[in-house]
Amino acid sequence: VQLVESGGGLVQPGGSLRLSCTASGIIFPFYTMNWYRQAPGKERELVATVTSGAGTNYADSVKGRFTISGDNAKNSVYLQMNSLKPDDTAVYFCHAHRSVGGLDYWGQGTQVTVSS
Repeated sequence: VQLVESGGGLVQPGGSLRLSCTASGIIFPFYTMNWYRQAPGKERELVATVTSGAGTNYADSVKGRFTISGDNAKNSVYLQMNSLKPDDTAVYFCHAHRSVGGLDYWGQGTQVTVSS
């Protein structure tokens, strides 16, 4: 199983980035797909969740600014991030979870830096 993220980088405050995560080795619709982030010195936090047929959820800190979406045909999940703030600076991780069997898989992370 492999989760590969891309799309991170340096952006100015107020800018946008789109993160992508492509999964291999899993039956994508069977999994809840999450984006987490971890800033220096802080705990990893859940940012957004998408489950096939069950909708999406967001952390309060990103509601109205971030949008998570999935493409079952491409085994991919995306995180569109708008109106970025310096507080959004973190390493962003893609995570796949299946409650049946207690399966969890993580990507390697992609750095997002919001700075002028």
